[in-house]
Amino acid sequence: MPGGRLTQQERQQIAMGLADGLAYAEIARSLDRPTSTVTREVMRNGGPAGYRADLAHRATEQRTHRRKPASARGPLPAPDPHGRDALALAEYEETFTTVLMSSGLNKMASRVLTCLFTTDAGSLTASELASRLQVSPASVSKAITYLESQSLVRRERDERRRDRYLVDGELFYQATIASARANDLLVETARKGVAVLGPDTPAAVRLENVARFLDFISDSITRAAEQARAVLHTGAEPPSER
Repeated sequence: MPGGRLTQQERQQIAMGLADGLAYAEIARSLDRPTSTVTREVMRNGGPAGYRADLAHRATEQRTHRRKPASARGPLPAPDPHGRDALALAEYEETFTTVLMSSGLNKMASRVLTCLFTTDAGSLTASELASRLQVSPASVSKAITYLESQSLVRRERDERRRDRYLVDGELFYQATIASARANDLLVETARKGVAVLGPDTPAAVRLENVARFLDFISDSITRAAEQARAVLHTGAEPPSER
């Protein structure tokens, strides 16, 4: 499997694959590259609708030229207390951010969420997030506001009365329930349409089928979330020896 940076020809193949409606995994196979490489390339260069090979290649070259030599970057960071590979961790965080972006979050919200997921501290203040991400406090504040509105981040006060932000299992439970309940309004509206259109018309049948489908999905998700809630509060069992 080839490594290193993508070539201009590979970027052109990515652009053609996107134009043909191919999935990231299929494009990656044609290039003999990891799917994460293609996903990251597309999401950092305009997304599937705005990706252009020439602009993406030029942007990569500009980023490369802007990077300072290692000797000019100051002292190296302290060794990780858990012995983790700093480069591997940075690559993982970039991949995680890209996956979050592909799910619909904007880049800054994805970066903040990745930071909160991967910190050993359990929570971070806004200033700590700004420092780790090398962005302005205003950018962090805007991202946090959005993540809180989506119930993806929770805040708490520490002993110094500072706001700290964290993600935990209960947030995922609440977000799952909220997602299921978001269908309820659509179900209700679809069934109002059945009454307006007449129960025996093709349009009404279509709306009723949609309502029944979403109703079933919401109920299934809610019951599954309730049953799985305990998993979020228990430690993972060690793998069994075979």
